[in-house]
Amino acid sequence: MVVKTKFTKKNLIEILSNYSLGNFIDLKPIAKGSVETNYILKTTKGKFIFRYYDEHRSKESVLFEVNLIKYLRNKDYPCPDIFENRRGKFIGIYNNKPYIIFEFVEGKHIKNPNKSQKHQLIEKVAELHNVTKYYNPINKKYRLNYSIETCRKLARKESKKINSISSKEKLKWYERELSKLDLPMCLPKGICHCDFHFSNILFKNGNFNALIDFDDANYTYTTFDLICLIEPFISSFTWNTWNKFKPTDNIFNLKKAKEIVSE
Repeated sequence: MVVKTKFTKKNLIEILSNYSLGNFIDLKPIAKGSVETNYILKTTKGKFIFRYYDEHRSKESVLFEVNLIKYLRNKDYPCPDIFENRRGKFIGIYNNKPYIIFEFVEGKHIKNPNKSQKHQLIEKVAELHNVTKYYNPINKKYRLNYSIETCRKLARKESKKINSISSKEKLKWYERELSKLDLPMCLPKGICHCDFHFSNILFKNGNFNALIDFDDANYTYTTFDLICLIEPFISSFTWNTWNKFKPTDNIFNLKKAKEIVSE
């Protein structure tokens, strides 16, 4: 993901004047891992992450993220902290769009984590669900909280955008399948991170160090994150090989899925 909004030294000196984070030294764009614009910001007091929300995120939506992260930090959950400005605010506005300055957390993004590292991630996701079990976010209506109705609206919007016979037929099938779902009231809800891409997980010395980028986090059924963690298909069944399989072929690795649920 390329940086969408370019910031200059002058821009950051002006922004830093609202904080107590030292004087500007350097600014380096982060080209991967997010739909938002991110920079590594270096000042006389250390390194920070400057994030600019140029992807149509409202201030209220970003405030959801701020409140969530401050809550998680109070629970000692491993995620980057957020710095407040001189007015005691965690969100700044530049050209009518919000930005945040995050703590810089040491660590590496591991594209192919080993079994132990995968288990550490599963444990931390479970911990996220446990610590947010009774957390009721104030600005949750400004997030894409996955539900049957949300999925229906998104599918209709996408089908209309594609506007082909195939997309219309797929929409009919999808809505028919949605109508079959029975989600009981007792199904637990909480905060789901919703994006376990390797670039959002930091390991240090081989161990889990932080979960970052809560840009897609929302309040929904916690089974959503569990399903995201499960990779149920056999390794040879991928987006560009599925047409080589027969409908009767076994494409599921249920043993692996059970291991993740058990963990």
